[in-house]
Formats: sequence, structure tokens, C-alpha cells
Amino acid sequence: MVASAPQLAEFESHPAPTQRPRGILALLAAPITWMVVFYLIPLLILLAHAFWSVDYLTIDRTFTLENIKTVFTNSLYPTVLIRTFLMATAVTLTSIVIAFPISWFLAKKADRNKELLLILVIFPLWSSYLVRAFAWKTILGTNGILNSVLQWSGLTHEPVSWFLYSKTGMFITFCHVWLPFMILPLYTILDRLPNALLEASDDLGGGSWATFRRVVLPLSLPGIVAGSLAVFSLTMGDYITPSLIGGSPGTELIGGIVADQFGVANNWPLGAALILPILVILMAFVLIANQFGALGRDEG
Repeated sequence: MVASAPQLAEFESHPAPTQRPRGILALLAAPITWMVVFYLIPLLILLAHAFWSVDYLTIDRTFTLENIKTVFTNSLYPTVLIRTFLMATAVTLTSIVIAFPISWFLAKKADRNKELLLILVIFPLWSSYLVRAFAWKTILGTNGILNSVLQWSGLTHEPVSWFLYSKTGMFITFCHVWLPFMILPLYTILDRLPNALLEASDDLGGGSWATFRRVVLPLSLPGIVAGSLAVFSLTMGDYITPSLIGGSPGTELIGGIVADQFGVANNWPLGAALILPILVILMAFVLIANQFGALGRDEG
């Protein structure tokens, strides 16, 4: 049987099966190359410093494990690392509690002016991080707005000094500056949640709490984990808020110590060694997030 001319033309118009994978690889080549050249290679070079040492003002590239030993044997570094982990965990959990009702309202209740409300959520991200941190320094200071209101209302008779330069002030600032990173992924998930599921739960006699626990919460886990990953990692690596709002003994976080090693101390090998446990914690978090589908993994 001989194919006609139209059949041959139609056959030639479709690309061969082997051309499509090549096209996909070509599209992926550019971002993969970008990630390798501008992220992976610099990160590996940075981490290589952890196995070198400082010889006065130069880097001695002789392999050594002294920096790794220092990170775990010097009592300061494990203490600060645990403090940073606890702070990041507390900020993440608090952000979930605050962000969930806001995201739910935006996704299911705010039929009108939803776009305006979303802009208001994103609006703080348009301002400088330093501006927001300095704003909280002004609010929490002894002569700040918060202390002025407390004294005016009679709740206190003198300024409360532990609002500023404390872990409390750092906690409040972190919760504010990172909150949009929790609201946005949660809103995205909740907005796609079919209303039919909520109506079916109500028809089957499920109350508000049962619907939340058995329907809303399980389906919103990818958004919760994605937002938690952002908030947790940003808090773990931050050093601006601890330097502006903290600063007193017992408020140091690991990000500030790493910044000091790369800056004032000029000890890049020790600074790189301090990054290693942070990366291990964050990689464990990423693996957990991937298990919950927060990274867009297709379970089907």
C-alpha cells in the first residue's frame, strides 16, 4: 500500500518522537547551566573554605578538620545554633497561626476587593527590609509608640525596657517581616480548594472544627509547608534583625556570627564551617517539604 501525497505531508508535518525530548532538554539547559554556574559552583567553593585555615591574612588551602571541630567543641556555637533553631521554629509556628485565618478570609470570604487586600498583604515587601526593622525599633523603644500607649492607658507606670534589644523584640519583628511569605502560599492553596468539598462536609453533618481538621487542614498542608520553609530558612539565616533589635547578651543568632566571621574577624574558613550545620537543617526541611508535595512534586 502506497501512501498518498496528503498522507506524506501530514506525516512530515509532525516531528519525530525523538525531537520532543531534545527540545525539552534544550529548554532546561539554560536554567540548569545558570544554577550550576552562579549558585552550585560558588556554594561549593564557599563550603570548601570550611576545610582550609587562615594563615595571618591569607587562606591556607591545606586540608584540615579543625574548623569543623571548633564548631562542635566551642560551647558558643552549638548554643547559638540551638537558639536560632528555636527562634526560627517559634516564628514559623506563630506565622502559621496568624496567616491561616488571613489566607482563609482572602480565599473564601473576600469576594469583593480581594485584589486590593492581596496588594495590602504584598505591600510591605515593596519597602526595604531595613525600613521595616528600624520601624519596629522605633515602636518597641522606651520612648516608642508601644510604651507610650501602655503608660497612657495606665497598664505600666514606666517604660518597659525588655521590648527592645531582646529576643521578644526579635520575635515580633521576624513575625511581621516574614508573614507575607506564609500568607501567599497558603492563600494559593486555599483559593483552589473546591467549595463543593466544604458543602459536602456540611451536608454529612461535619461541624466547622471537623471540616477544618478532616478537609481543610490536610489539603492545605502543601501551602503550610511551603510557607514554613520560606519563613524558617529566612529566620535561620538573618543577621540584620538580631543586630538592630537584639544586640544584648543571649540574643545572638547564627547568622550574625557567620557575618562577623566573614567580616570583622576575616575568618572565612570558620564562617564556612558554621554554614554547614545550617545547610544540613535546611536540607532536612526541604526533604520534609518535598514529602508533603510543597515543592510541586506530582504524587500521581
